[in-house]
Amino acid sequence: MNQLRKLLLVVTVAAVVIAGGPAAPATAAGTKKGVSAAAFTGVTTALADVGARWFYTWAADPQGITAPAGTEFVPMIWGRGSVTPDRLQQAKASGSTLLAFNEPDLAGQAEMPVETALDLWPQLEATGLRLGAPAVAYGGDTPGGWLDRFMSGAAARGYRVDFIPLHWYGGDFSTAATGQLRSYLQAVYDRYHRPIWVTEYALIDFSGPAPRYPSAAEQADFVSRSTAMLNGLSFVERYAWFSLSTSTTPTGLYTGTTPNASGAAYRAAG
Repeated sequence: MNQLRKLLLVVTVAAVVIAGGPAAPATAAGTKKGVSAAAFTGVTTALADVGARWFYTWAADPQGITAPAGTEFVPMIWGRGSVTPDRLQQAKASGSTLLAFNEPDLAGQAEMPVETALDLWPQLEATGLRLGAPAVAYGGDTPGGWLDRFMSGAAARGYRVDFIPLHWYGGDFSTAATGQLRSYLQAVYDRYHRPIWVTEYALIDFSGPAPRYPSAAEQADFVSRSTAMLNGLSFVERYAWFSLSTSTTPTGLYTGTTPNASGAAYRAAG
């Protein structure tokens, strides 16, 4: 290695340390695609057919799902009630990476104060697993927001946060949606300099009294556009559509083992 290359390497490493987090790896597109899943008849066949390289179940174990060959299970500690020796050991035995609290900023989900999450964090760290931040429902890029206060508190206490999972639901069903998602991911990465996992995303408009969904064609077009974008972002390590089955959500990719238009588009991605 010549002196110029050594100097560039030192400067790069120093910039990462100053930024407060590890450099985002250049993740190969073919390893990124995953999906959230609940058990249903044919789930293993659907996981294999869609080409998911990883999946999660919002739980510390696979919930009875048998992973197809080449598909990794990623455990989650969903909320404060899941921080028990049994669940933590279950997670440790189930995978090498741990997802943390699910939407702690949202009532009806893992709702908890930032201080509670910080107080519980050492028990998650003690698993030794690679560890993602709590996945906020929104506002991951907001100064003083839930995630911002958590990340500041974690830094002050010397806690480890290896990557940041995010959720995103778009209420604009036009082709602009992909750019809106990209802008959000870029803003979060620029703020925290941690690799990003998009662990829930789809087009759903939550602004009214009831959720509003796009047409099948609009959703499938967004799947194609968004996966191409996510595969091209080096700081996005993984992404997971919400969700695998239409029995879980209208945005599901499969009914039983049969893909719909969005499922076919997701299968073609990456």
